[in-house]
Amino acid sequence: MSPFDGCDHSVDRPSNTPFLIISFPPNHSNNITIVLAIYMKAYQQSLCGLLNLSMSLESRDHRSTMGTHLNQETSSIKAELQSKLLHDDHHVQKGGLRTMPFIIVNEAFESIASYGLLANMIFYLMEVYHMEAATGTIVLSIWTALSNGLSVVGGVISDAYLGRFRVIATGSLFSLVGVTFLWLTSIVPQLTPSSCQGPDTGCAPPTRAQLGFLYASFGLMSIGSACIRPCSIAFGADQLKHHNNQRLIDSYFNWYYAANTISIAIATTVVVYIQDQFGWRVGFAVPVLAMFCSALMFLLGSPLYVKVKVDKSPFSGLIQVLIVAFRNRKILLLPDDCYNHSNETDRVELTDSLRFLNKACVVRYVDIGSSGSNSSGITTVENVESLKSLIRIIPIWSSGILLFVNVLQTYPTLTLEAEKMNRKITSRFEIPAASFSLFMLLTITIWIPFYDRVMIPFLAKFTHEPRGLNLKTRMGVGIILSIITMVVSAIVETIRRDLANSNTTVVMSAMWLVPRFVLLGLTEAFNAIGQLEFYYSELPNSMSSLATVMFMVSMAVASVVASLLTNIVDSVTSQGGDVSWLSSDIDEGHVDYYYWLLSFLTFLNFVYYLICCRVHQSFSSSESRLSHAIDKESFDGIEGKP
Repeated sequence: MSPFDGCDHSVDRPSNTPFLIISFPPNHSNNITIVLAIYMKAYQQSLCGLLNLSMSLESRDHRSTMGTHLNQETSSIKAELQSKLLHDDHHVQKGGLRTMPFIIVNEAFESIASYGLLANMIFYLMEVYHMEAATGTIVLSIWTALSNGLSVVGGVISDAYLGRFRVIATGSLFSLVGVTFLWLTSIVPQLTPSSCQGPDTGCAPPTRAQLGFLYASFGLMSIGSACIRPCSIAFGADQLKHHNNQRLIDSYFNWYYAANTISIAIATTVVVYIQDQFGWRVGFAVPVLAMFCSALMFLLGSPLYVKVKVDKSPFSGLIQVLIVAFRNRKILLLPDDCYNHSNETDRVELTDSLRFLNKACVVRYVDIGSSGSNSSGITTVENVESLKSLIRIIPIWSSGILLFVNVLQTYPTLTLEAEKMNRKITSRFEIPAASFSLFMLLTITIWIPFYDRVMIPFLAKFTHEPRGLNLKTRMGVGIILSIITMVVSAIVETIRRDLANSNTTVVMSAMWLVPRFVLLGLTEAFNAIGQLEFYYSELPNSMSSLATVMFMVSMAVASVVASLLTNIVDSVTSQGGDVSWLSSDIDEGHVDYYYWLLSFLTFLNFVYYLICCRVHQSFSSSESRLSHAIDKESFDGIEGKP
């Protein structure tokens, strides 16, 4: 086929907006094909423009009768030709740095709205909706699970169906409606139960309609967050990729995470302080205003955005492996079987682990049609090995769930404890109870660069590891820190409760909570970040986007487990008329016992993690031996040739 096929032989201005598709992390295995196709299209357009100009030049030559006119016209056309061939790619019509404020502000203000509501929500549920502390904790856990779980769906829809712009725009509107609904519950009296008449009289429970309206607002905000968070950072990278400047993209990532950190700090300090000082009506109006600015800023930048076309979902190849392997479950694998490889230059060897999945890519004569095409829909070896990589890390992935349970469970209880403690810094200023989580954020922010610049070079001298500590060790240290956090939490709560129930007037300082938040921050810095790096290192490049997906799913599952654990503990410990460990009045309850339970479960989880590491190591060793045997066999075969 000629590169000029499909050219319109008229002098038109060729398109000047070819761009490359980027996703962070990479979403699909066929990005190379897309890039080559785009370059070929740009090449064809350049040749078409050259042909059109040449034809125009020839036509003008025939009509020219004067040599001077011919030379002038030829020079003019040559200048035009040079201008077209040496087109300046920096003068792009869309994308670039000018789109960054719209995208970063959208994510930052959405975080201010979400985290500003979540920080104090346990108090709102207890005071306004008359929920018990355990019930409120369960509601917040389900809300968190919904937000994280739907993030996976939002990412798939954006990649395979609607595109990132449409998903983010839709999510912004959903979040705006959700926070507005929640704000209305603080304004319209009919949307909340009546206030309690006195300490001795019972409080009216909320009706189903009132709870339904409240839960609808949570659901809308979860849908909005699930659409914005997994797509925002990749959408920003789309705007910069055609500049072909990796330093510019790295700078964008730094600004993005810095803006996100600052927004969470503002949410847990400024927004929480407004809610404490001016009440729920004013306090909930701030997230509404923030979300309105978020949606407005993003939509205002619409004419400037590069909107990448959708592609197939990264899950489609994995699902195909399961379907074809199940369909071919009765096939017996033979030593001389052939397997279907992709057209990529770096071929992946099929391994013997999880051998039943190999049936999804085995090629038999019946699979090949008359035209040589794949008639039975068998998948490739690369897809099979990708699914195996995912299955192999699931045990270690599951060991990280309880760590997130500890974070989710201790956050509302620590907030309730801070409410009972002395939070005064001066005679006039008192730290809001929900603002103590800022110490965890500060710990993560300070520790990460300190570990990267100081600890890694120091530890590498002893461990000979480029990362200082290998990823499994880092995750294990995180689990140990989680155990220490729960033990410290139990001891401090025991002392606080004894002081509260004694006849003394001494109130324990809330500063005793700071070491626990610091430990929580270190736990996340070691284990959570170690998890992400482990997933990226174990999964092939074509599945690197699943690392973030697995992290989100882990948090979603942890939220469900946290709600179930809270419900079980509250039900069991309140039997026979006893006061629940998780009573709304923590002075009467025994949150310290609950911390001891979590520390014991985390210890068992650490033992489980060690077993998972041993199993994963055996898988890696067996595959390494198999790969070495294949390479040796291939070398012997080559060496034995005449």
